[in-house]
Parts: sequence; C-alpha cells; structure tokens
Amino acid sequence: MVDALKLKIKTLPFGTHTVECHLDESFFNIDEQTEVRRADVDATLEVTRKSESTYHLEISCRGTVTIPCDRCLDDLDLPVDVDYSLNVEQMGTEVDDSNDELLIVPSDWRELDAAPLVRDTVLLALPMTRCHESEDDCNADMLDALDRHRAEAVPDDDDNVSETTGTDPRWEALKKLKEQ
Repeated sequence: MVDALKLKIKTLPFGTHTVECHLDESFFNIDEQTEVRRADVDATLEVTRKSESTYHLEISCRGTVTIPCDRCLDDLDLPVDVDYSLNVEQMGTEVDDSNDELLIVPSDWRELDAAPLVRDTVLLALPMTRCHESEDDCNADMLDALDRHRAEAVPDDDDNVSETTGTDPRWEALKKLKEQ
C-alpha cells in the first residue's frame, strides 16, 4: 500500500495518473505513533505531470478512523471526507514545504513519497476536539472516576493582587530591585 504512493516522478509520463489504495491503522502508525486505533479509509491520488518539473496532486480520502474520545478515552469513530490539492515543483537542492499549495523538491529526486501527504491530509481533517456527541455515549465508569478525582477548588490568579494598588506585590518588589 505504501509503495503505491511512491511516485516515480522522473519517469512518469505526461498526463494524469491515478493511484488508489486502502488505508488501515498501520498506515497511520508507520513513521510515528498516532492516536488512530483503527482505520478504514479509501484514498485516491491523481497525479498530473504538466511539464518536466511540474506536477499537480489531487488527494481524496473517504472512510472512517477510530481514535480515543478526549473525555472518556473509549473508541470514537470519526468520518473522513477530505480533498487536498497540491502543486509540486522540482527545482534547486532543498525541500521547501512552507507553502500549503506548493511543495518544492530537489531537481535530482527520482521519486516522491506521497504517503506523508496522504497521512497528513487525513489527520489534519480530524476535529480538534474529539468527543462523543453526548456524555451519555461516553464510558460511564470513566466519567465517574473523573468526577471522583476532580479538583474541588481552583486557585484564583487574583489572590496575589493588592487591594490598594490593584497590582501584584511581586511586581512592586521587582521595581524596587530595578531602582537600586
């Protein structure tokens, strides 16, 4: 599966070429451990060679990934439905990925590994907050444990503010040191 995403860009004929592959959890955890516990994602990569050194990539991913719920740590199935476009230009001697729409790779590269692009496309499409829609869907035992260990009182930052000056007395002490 990962080998299919290694594009032989130097020998790729002009025109559009399609690569399709199925992604499971092992794909997302090859290089580094991610939160993906299970995955069932179909990915399509369309590569268009426009010139000797210019390519256009269209990445489409559809399916489901299972990650831990931020609230109860039980499995949470999230849908994946994402598209991403990227131009690739071969020039120079260094990789420049500072632009979201253009990837510059060294002109002597013979192969472009699109697997990290596909992986990042899926992972960045997941929501920042990953919780079951309702607390009723969460693991009740875990929610009870969280309630038992919840802090009773949170210290207030305003406890250090002087009543008369309205400033933190520690700042006053620092000002005195500075004046010396």
